[in-house]
Amino acid sequence: MNPHSRSLLAALVLFLAAIAGALVSQPARSESIRDLTQTDGVRQNQLLGYGLVVGLDGTGDQTTQTPFTVQAILSMLAQYGVNLSVSSLQLKNVAAVMVTAMLPPFAQPGHPIDVTVSSLGNAKSLRGGTLVLTPLKGADAKVYAVAQGNVLVPGAGASAGGSSVQVNQLAVGRIPSGATVERTVDTPVGQGDYVFLGVKAADFTTALRIVDRINSAFGANTASALDARRIQVRAPVNPSQRVEFLSRLENLSVVPADAPARVIVNSRTGSVVMNQLVRISECAVAHGSLTVTVSAEPKVSQPNALSNGTTVATEQAQVEIKNGKAQMVLVPAAARLADIVGALNAVGATPIDLLSILQAMKAAGALKADLEII
Repeated sequence: MNPHSRSLLAALVLFLAAIAGALVSQPARSESIRDLTQTDGVRQNQLLGYGLVVGLDGTGDQTTQTPFTVQAILSMLAQYGVNLSVSSLQLKNVAAVMVTAMLPPFAQPGHPIDVTVSSLGNAKSLRGGTLVLTPLKGADAKVYAVAQGNVLVPGAGASAGGSSVQVNQLAVGRIPSGATVERTVDTPVGQGDYVFLGVKAADFTTALRIVDRINSAFGANTASALDARRIQVRAPVNPSQRVEFLSRLENLSVVPADAPARVIVNSRTGSVVMNQLVRISECAVAHGSLTVTVSAEPKVSQPNALSNGTTVATEQAQVEIKNGKAQMVLVPAAARLADIVGALNAVGATPIDLLSILQAMKAAGALKADLEII
């Protein structure tokens, strides 16, 4: 080997060694305390209101079938000195709606928030409508915001000659910045000398790591874990100092504990999701399918022309049962997610069949994970 080849080989070895060293020394995945916890008292509040959307192009509620829409219209017009009878109302441009919104923490009077408008009656579409002044109340029946504005509907639809085409949902719309906050909600950040953090995914290891990280940054005995979810933190009493303290605290990085091995099965859609910690032991799987087919064929009994008989229509039904043949498949022990997926695919089962297979593997002790069916 010439000197030039030796130098290239040496450079390649050094390059591969550098890559291997970088991979080995790569730090574990870390997250900020802001992403792992939630400060007690800092929360959103749901708001709800009942209102009317006007200005629809003949796609509103049918007033004969939605009496609550008629009552709401009469009540609204009565406030402006217009008194009408129920029989005189034949409106197609009005729809009764429920208005929902989320009141963010620390919201002050005058701040705008987004609202969602949902049809309550049998309106065909809310496109082009305008929500009239609607108070939004909280769980305590107090008004915290007032909504009004043009409804934006992302869907589209058309009909003609008995045929119709619709894209997305036309009975739900949104009004960006459509409500104005009128009342504040007290949001105390901590009680006295302490602020409490709640770990979003309750875990003793994660809570302990968060406490150790806070104490290393702010001094011993600053934080203590009350349980797997609740952490008590000593904070400055002065509001400005407390805000600065929490800003520094929530940006600290912590390596959370690994999530438990879990398989999530949606029995309605057949979706199966598993994380990378799932393990399986060696087992044998056989899964067959049972198919039942029922077919009906109409039969007509026609009498002779001079028999004075009547024509009789009967139906001949046939039931067929097929039991699909399934071979026993040996599923090897696997420690990687890719191996587990390959082993389950080797069985030839559909996502719906996997529901039964995973439950049987869990019962047999071969599936090393928590099986959760939603």
